[in-house]
Amino acid sequence: MYTTDSLRDLAVDGQVLRVAIRPGSVSPRQHNVPLLLINGIGASLELLDPFVAALDPAIEVVRFDVPGVGGSPMPAAPYRFTGLCRLIGRMLTALGYDQADVLGISWGGGVAQHFAFARRSRCRRLVLVSTGTGALMVPAKPAVLARMITPRRYLDREYLTGVAGDLYGGSARTDPEAVAAAMNAHNRVGSAGGYLYQLVAGAGWTSVPFLPLLRQPTLIVSGDDDPIIPLVNAKMMDRLIPNSRLHVFHGGHLGLVTEATQLAPLIGEFLTAPEPVS
Repeated sequence: MYTTDSLRDLAVDGQVLRVAIRPGSVSPRQHNVPLLLINGIGASLELLDPFVAALDPAIEVVRFDVPGVGGSPMPAAPYRFTGLCRLIGRMLTALGYDQADVLGISWGGGVAQHFAFARRSRCRRLVLVSTGTGALMVPAKPAVLARMITPRRYLDREYLTGVAGDLYGGSARTDPEAVAAAMNAHNRVGSAGGYLYQLVAGAGWTSVPFLPLLRQPTLIVSGDDDPIIPLVNAKMMDRLIPNSRLHVFHGGHLGLVTEATQLAPLIGEFLTAPEPVS
């Protein structure tokens, strides 16, 4: 890993989770709210190493592999976002955190939206990156969706190099090998069953009914060339979430990895900004 995270296995309600924590460089009295990262489908916590490395070192960062992905073993049964958010809340409690800022990317952005609503007292601020509202959203093209059904891109680097541009957009169109290297160099692949459970967890889910009820300050980040989650979805979320702002960058779905040095300072400023006076 590029960072100085402490890595460990944590048992939560009978489920073992692989967790990484990068301590903040300031005292707990100065900044005691960590940033919780929730990754995209099939990706282990290592994928976001470039982002964590570029993020303000004062911010404490918590990452984990969802059940059945990376180093976290398969759960006993399939789960839904509600159950996963309950597990995340109990993970934070076990780690000693009352509250967290939550960043979710792609599939993880759906989980982050659900967590901010269902566990609102545990979520201080929300960052949604390259994500949408689930079943009620403008979908990707059928050819893109077809490639998302299986984890083959995590298993076959040559295949990923061939489809990276059409799948991820942005810099993947001009340098697919670099994207393939980022996706495969450190990312730990979980089982096909774990990938299927992630697909099942979000099937039929949508955040559209509850987004107007979110009260957390929210930063929405989206690339202008994202084949998986078209930009119009970020604009829709920005209209639905009362206390939100949208940042559009020039890039694709993996901007948090490929444009980490550009996006990390923006997100860091949002997270460390003074609390609004009520």
